[in-house]
Amino acid sequence: MSHCMGKLTRSGKGYSSRYSPPQGAVIISTMIDPADKFLTGLRKIMAERGLKEATLSEAAGMNSSYLRDLKRGKAASPKLSTALRIANHLGMTVDQIISAADAAVAPGPTIAIAGRVGAGAQIPLIDVYEKGDGPQVVAPPGLSNHGIVAVEVEGDSMEPTFSAGDILFYSRETHEGVPSDAVGNTCVCEDESGMVWVKQVKLGSEPGLFHLISLNPQSDNLHNVRLKWAARVRLHWPKDLAVKLPAN
Repeated sequence: MSHCMGKLTRSGKGYSSRYSPPQGAVIISTMIDPADKFLTGLRKIMAERGLKEATLSEAAGMNSSYLRDLKRGKAASPKLSTALRIANHLGMTVDQIISAADAAVAPGPTIAIAGRVGAGAQIPLIDVYEKGDGPQVVAPPGLSNHGIVAVEVEGDSMEPTFSAGDILFYSRETHEGVPSDAVGNTCVCEDESGMVWVKQVKLGSEPGLFHLISLNPQSDNLHNVRLKWAARVRLHWPKDLAVKLPAN
């Protein structure tokens, strides 16, 4: 099965492709849809999600100025492959983006934000697994919203790895203890005093103790800490791409 990947070009009835697909090829319906509707729908989606042109362009594998130039008419009509890359990064189809030109844009599935975290910052822990009534963030494309929790980075204590406003997603296999896949990786973890950290977790000098290594070379490391739990960070979502929603 193959998809037609021609260039979207203007015609009397909108936009069509110059490419003639082989017999049996699957024709993407967006080839005969007006490309200006794709652009209108894309504008609405970006506004709804608070996305910046340069950030989305780069995330979709294009020059940072591409979407800006496209909106201003300085770039050629997008190829279907380009439109598909943009749609894929948004977790949508090209047809859905075109349809958004005439419809309200739904925020999509969401994930609960447990709180904020930084070097020494304490999270007001929310039992998001049972309640899920805290603030939310729209789930990034390809990430399930089942069993996933998020924390928001606060301050610059984790620069240059993570910046203020970035969202970190994690899942806890168990409510207590440190799973084997957490060791050696960046984790969200809680110590016995109730402080929640984002650190690299390493084995301590004795069983049950762990070294917490700071992501910022100028911040202090913590040694031989006893942890209540640790959960590996599954995904880092930059502030510019994160769409946060208020608490219910």
